[in-house]
Amino acid sequence: MAVIEKIRVKLGVLITVLIALALLSFILDPTTLQTAFSFMSSKNKVGVIDGKSVDYTDFQKRVDYYTAINQITTGSSTTTEQQNTAIQNMAWQSFVDQILFIENARDAGIIVGEDELVDLTTGSMVSPLIKNNPVFLDENGNFSAANVVEFVQAVGQDQSGNLKLYWDYLQNTIFDQQYYTKYYSLFSSSDFINPLMLANTIEENNVTSNVDFVMVPFGLADSTVTVSDAEIHEYYNAHKNMYEQNASRDIEYVAFEVVPSDSDIDFASDAIEAVYPEFATVDNMKNFLMRNSDEPFNPYYYEEGELSSVSPVFEDYAFGENQGGVSEIVNTDESFMAARVMDVKMMSDSAFVQHILLQGDSEALADSLLSVVSSGKNTFANVAMTYSADNNLNVEERGDIGWLTQQMMIPGFESVLYAKTNAPFILKTDWGTHIVNVKERTAAKEKKQVAFLVKEIVASKETFNDFYNKANQIAAKSEGKYELFKQACQEAGLFPLTAKKVEESSRSLGSYQNTKEVTRWAFEAKKGEVSPIITVDNEYFFVAALTGIHKEGYAPVEEVRPSIEMYLKNQKLADKKAAEVAGKIAGCTTMEAVAEALDATVSSREGVAFASMSQQGFDPAFIGAVSGASEGVITGPVKGNIGVYVFLVKSRDTGAFYTEDDAKSRQTQLEQYMLQTILPVMMEDAGVKDNRARFY
Repeated sequence: MAVIEKIRVKLGVLITVLIALALLSFILDPTTLQTAFSFMSSKNKVGVIDGKSVDYTDFQKRVDYYTAINQITTGSSTTTEQQNTAIQNMAWQSFVDQILFIENARDAGIIVGEDELVDLTTGSMVSPLIKNNPVFLDENGNFSAANVVEFVQAVGQDQSGNLKLYWDYLQNTIFDQQYYTKYYSLFSSSDFINPLMLANTIEENNVTSNVDFVMVPFGLADSTVTVSDAEIHEYYNAHKNMYEQNASRDIEYVAFEVVPSDSDIDFASDAIEAVYPEFATVDNMKNFLMRNSDEPFNPYYYEEGELSSVSPVFEDYAFGENQGGVSEIVNTDESFMAARVMDVKMMSDSAFVQHILLQGDSEALADSLLSVVSSGKNTFANVAMTYSADNNLNVEERGDIGWLTQQMMIPGFESVLYAKTNAPFILKTDWGTHIVNVKERTAAKEKKQVAFLVKEIVASKETFNDFYNKANQIAAKSEGKYELFKQACQEAGLFPLTAKKVEESSRSLGSYQNTKEVTRWAFEAKKGEVSPIITVDNEYFFVAALTGIHKEGYAPVEEVRPSIEMYLKNQKLADKKAAEVAGKIAGCTTMEAVAEALDATVSSREGVAFASMSQQGFDPAFIGAVSGASEGVITGPVKGNIGVYVFLVKSRDTGAFYTEDDAKSRQTQLEQYMLQTILPVMMEDAGVKDNRARFY
């Protein structure tokens, strides 16, 4: 029992948190699903991976599986929007791994065997997923192989199935990770740089150039430089892959944030003032807070410094010079709060605990055994071996529970943090009657139990209605039409925000988060339509207009025309400037003559190195040209990003600033970049389509 309980405590799961079997089955009524799919046609697929469809039903089962894992590890039956997104990403990644990556790894001759998996979980090369898992760490934060064995043994004793589900998840994750490790190792080994290549790289990057140069900037736009429609189409056709795009939408929107009014703030203030005197004197604080506070009583004991994260006022009240009574009321912007110290104890951060569990009618036996272990006539471990209902054998001594803290505490055992060491006593919990011995405790320090009276500042129904009416005026006046939407916003003194190329998977608009419903509406609407009111997080009211539709595939040439035209004009301007410079400097034999011909001045730069392509103030084209130019010869014109260069390499120096470590570090960076591109390249080659945004 104690083993399972300790593991659950470490996982953040209480005994009452159970995972229903229904979590691993499809949650929608089949009739409803069939009706939905009948009009969704091909859209009933969450995605396609290497030609294989991922059905919504199968994907939802995988989401439910990872939701169950999240519940085990967090101890919460609810999930946030961010957690839901992470869970969906994990589910999708698991399909990508199984259908695509692992199959490709196996095709490359990579195998992960059962014996290898045993080594990675309980053997000689334990995975970091196990080594760094809080469940398997000892009281000092170090990995304990004994804790792993203890966990595995406890799996069979856990009737809820939680531990088995979690252990299977760890094994499956480690299994997949090992395929990645081996596949990446295969690529890293093939990216070999031999000693000659290394020496050449070091030599090339240790050469610096001392340069005189003249730069003629492109200047303002030249009206004589034009680009024809045919040139734009020619460039577009030659570089069409650059303009591949996902489906997206252009949106204009207004958002009304519901914030508490002054009267709402006054209401919360009056509410806490009304019960503040009773808070200072009440005896049954738990019941009082249940009736009067927006947060229940928390029995946690704070040490000095911890209350600062709640409010410096509370820290000073509890641990400052003027202690006693209750704190003043504090406005935290989100709530009004007051604090009252309920208890003071000298207690430890952690305690090593042993117990003997007795079940049924065992009061008389408990008293007898307490006398035995207190007298020292028999060891605690021997008595536990004979009488305890906790039959866990995977402990150093029978009866050991291990280290407990306030955060990792078996319900009912809280007193072990301030109980005397080696002075057994009796405790009763839902498990039965325990004879408890605190074998060891960390140094005791003063801690205080603090109750908090909290009145949250929330928007009233009237405030919600006020903001809703403001949004409704825009929606009603728009009549679903963009032109009327602009007019309504202008009359209200509102300036709609713009979001360009919003993809179907987007969950944010500008600084607003969790706006999936707005995105979903945009992908179902027609261009020029205006939405009804869309509520986000019960805090914002959106009214949106769809101003543009971009289909999946290649962006139409007209859509990308401005960027192509600007690029081609810059290229032509560079060519024109280069030709002008070439004509002006013809026959010049010195940089001074070049500068005079160009009505410019000669600048100098020392230590120009190819290794410093990001050197501030220089075009990469200029640095590259300098590195390859002949010494003592006027070179140019060279077209850069901002102007045309003419230069002379006066001399070159060979140093030792670029070391073997630099070369190897650069190689490692390139290798890491290469590894990061493996899966995206696989997915592109396999034609992976991710349609999750249609469903979530």
